[in-house]
Amino acid sequence: MQTPSLERLLDRIAGFGILALLLLGTVLVLRPFFSPLLWGVVLTFSTWPAYVRVEQWCGHRRGLAALLMTLALAVAFVLPLVLVGASLAGNARELVENLLGRFDRGLPPPPAWLARVPLVGEFLTEGWQRIAADPERLLPLLQPLVGPLRDLALAGGAVVGTGLVQMITAVLMAYFFYRDGAALGRRLRRLAERVAGASADHYIEVAQSTLRGVVYGTVGTAIVQAALAVLGFVIAGVPTAFLLGFLTFLLALFPVGAPLVWLPVALWLFQSAGWPWGLFMLVWGGLVVSGADNIVRPWLISRGSKLPFLLVFVGVIGGVMAFGFLGIFLGPTLLALAVALMREWTGESGSDPKGP
Repeated sequence: MQTPSLERLLDRIAGFGILALLLLGTVLVLRPFFSPLLWGVVLTFSTWPAYVRVEQWCGHRRGLAALLMTLALAVAFVLPLVLVGASLAGNARELVENLLGRFDRGLPPPPAWLARVPLVGEFLTEGWQRIAADPERLLPLLQPLVGPLRDLALAGGAVVGTGLVQMITAVLMAYFFYRDGAALGRRLRRLAERVAGASADHYIEVAQSTLRGVVYGTVGTAIVQAALAVLGFVIAGVPTAFLLGFLTFLLALFPVGAPLVWLPVALWLFQSAGWPWGLFMLVWGGLVVSGADNIVRPWLISRGSKLPFLLVFVGVIGGVMAFGFLGIFLGPTLLALAVALMREWTGESGSDPKGP
């Protein structure tokens, strides 16, 4: 006959087993939605002050305010992705047609600057001239590139399509986060108090300030760099300046991402418009566009986060490697919570939050 203590132990083990199975099943069900779910949380959390103002304007009707904020998110994030995807498809088709037409007519004469390239300039110029004199040599050289280029185009289209679906799902989830955010916040706070005790409010404040600081700093810097890049492209007469500006915005979300746009544009200007405009784009991109990253990003992040900028940089890079694009925001937030926990354990007061 089992004793009461043994029965209680078995009941507790069975209860923990059932709870573990329930949590495992919940994770498996939500796994396909983790990325859009976290995106919805990030979008809602970073724009919550704006939602509070909209709710006041709507007479505290949460459903209407949530609908208006969701429509604003759709216009800000979903619509540009759709327009850019359509524009990229059209530009890619036009580029392929132009390349095919150029190959049919044969290669043009090599540019004059190619012969002045140290060590390999003469060799490249002679090879170019031989291919231009006999266009039939060009097709065997390009044939091995057709398959990889096709695979790259398909992979790029799949990435854009997946990102668009995830963003649409995240925006739809944001509606419910806006509408029920206050109740969810109270439950989250009670759960944090059960886990962390009296330090729960401090950890929640650290997560809030870090996430908002990183979001504002990252997105704000990308907007500034994209605007400066578009201004430089317009001055230099670069076609599709606004499309290149939006691409600059996307890449500027990552550290040192803007040069991936303005540097090829500068090289193109050197060949098509001459060295003055190419030099202008190099100077404008290096000093103005990329220089803004060193000024605007630390200033914006420091206004909302007490995390040292070096840890923010490491958190962004490590977060991207671990979680993908969403790691831009998750990485620094996790590091901030780890630093706060370490200071709590070591008994530091946190009076010098920017110290090492």
